[in-house]
Amino acid sequence: MNQYEVMYILDPALDDQARANLMERFEGIVTAGGGMVDRVDEWGRRRLAYTIDYKNEGYYILMYITAPADLPRELERNFKNVEQVLRYMVIRFEGALPAKREPFKARETVSEKVVEEAPAAEEAVVEAAEATEA
Repeated sequence: MNQYEVMYILDPALDDQARANLMERFEGIVTAGGGMVDRVDEWGRRRLAYTIDYKNEGYYILMYITAPADLPRELERNFKNVEQVLRYMVIRFEGALPAKREPFKARETVSEKVVEEAPAAEEAVVEAAEATEA
């Protein structure tokens, strides 16, 4: 049995129930083929690097599986037959599972950084002025 990392991107227009059904379907293919699903990470909606079928976003799902060597081919065949799958990739994975990634967090804006750094900058100026006076 080999370890595999399976990444697939679903159409973002799918509702939650349809997305869950597809995820269960792919997990079922793994278990029916004699494999085992180690972990499923839903990364959620993210911007695509380039437009696919006139879509700029996709719903990313990462799945770690342990399976026989012939299962990835069957899984890829099923990915090809489902229209809602925009892209997929199955690669062999060795070693321990990486830590689960946290959900995507928006970057803080420049104005938020300036507001947080402003009190510290004022204290530094006051300390410098006191030091020159002494």
